[in-house]
Amino acid sequence: MSDVVHNVDYVKFRQKLTRPQFQKVLSELPSCIVAMEARGSAHHWGRVAQAAGHEAWLIPALYVKPFGKRHKNDALDAEAIVEAASQPSMRTVAVKEEDQQAQAMVFRTREMFVRQRTQLINAVRAHLAEYGIVLPQQRRNGRLFAERCHAEYSGAPEAVISMVEAYLPQIEAVDREVAELDVKIKKGALRNADARRLQTMPGIGPMSAMAIQAFCPPAQNFRKGRDFAAWLGLVPRQHSIRHLHPARRADDEKLDRNRGSHDCVRRSDNGA
Repeated sequence: MSDVVHNVDYVKFRQKLTRPQFQKVLSELPSCIVAMEARGSAHHWGRVAQAAGHEAWLIPALYVKPFGKRHKNDALDAEAIVEAASQPSMRTVAVKEEDQQAQAMVFRTREMFVRQRTQLINAVRAHLAEYGIVLPQQRRNGRLFAERCHAEYSGAPEAVISMVEAYLPQIEAVDREVAELDVKIKKGALRNADARRLQTMPGIGPMSAMAIQAFCPPAQNFRKGRDFAAWLGLVPRQHSIRHLHPARRADDEKLDRNRGSHDCVRRSDNGA
């Protein structure tokens, strides 16, 4: 971890620090702006910096990249972050609280389990298809898929049946985990006042409400509803060659993946 303190026209000092050393330096430095790239563990260090009396700026990696030098190492990355932070119009990411990150972890865990369930079901379907046994997808219900397997795989060789039997308990176990997380998210939506208020909007259910709570920056960061719509990705599609940057953000994709079957916000090719 490299540390660079920059003062307008010159670098005051350069230090290569371990994590414990960095925390000590933060506690000893006078109040200042601590800029870092918005990557893994950045929110933790942002909270540490705030606890030490500093102002934490988390800059998206996409905005730091143009300021990087030819070679890549910790020192040059730190210089690039300092250069990016010195730009008057630079945008930063709000530091998330621990509870908000915990909510996001629930959604990411559920997403991982859903991918694993889909992967296991697709593997079983592909193996059985080699023997003329075509099963429906049923990716959202591992129990029904297992019952269908038991009903139809009797014509396959014994070795194939034994391998399918090895898959099915895993599919059912992951399916139970997804169901338990769904219940946890819905109960959280009932306890959370902001989530309950969000659900009064048409098309917003418990999944979408809790996903917004988990991934959205503080509402005070948005001047008006159109700004939030732009953050979410509800903006007209750009057809001009001058606009090459994607309009949607990574967090918007997370909201899409975690949106429940009854929670929908429709987009059209012509705009919001």
